[in-house]
Amino acid sequence: MDLQRFNALPSQEAERELLSCCSAPRWVRKVAAGRPYASLTALQAAARSALDDADLDAALDGHPRIGDRGATGASRREQSGVAAAGAGVLSALEEGNRAYEQRFGHVYLVCATGRSAEDLLATLQARLGNDPATERGVALAELAAINEIRLDRLLTPDSPA
Repeated sequence: MDLQRFNALPSQEAERELLSCCSAPRWVRKVAAGRPYASLTALQAAARSALDDADLDAALDGHPRIGDRGATGASRREQSGVAAAGAGVLSALEEGNRAYEQRFGHVYLVCATGRSAEDLLATLQARLGNDPATERGVALAELAAINEIRLDRLLTPDSPA
């Protein structure tokens, strides 16, 4: 779909499309209500601006663990760099995910597009040193980056993002 078609969708349909990018209902409603957008860049800027801490928990519910072989759709594509990882790295990611969830109470959220399993593991290990408030801010920034890529893919189907 292109931006002109997205702008013309009935609200419910636009919200359904946005839910494929981020499972935070408040964010979805706010971004859909901001239509029409003059450009993809304007939509992405509005999406980033609309995202706030209140959206994080709902959005996290829509994200599988990094390295989860059961991931589907966008998450599977975004985590494709993990698919080729060896058993040791996958085991370390699984262990790291558990430690992260125990420390912060939610899944490790990271923009995984174009990144290797080793890189994602190193980032996870570094983020375990964050205090909860800092980590929440980092997770929110990662969510904004994920949303940007997903909006690009939604409105530019041939996009390599």
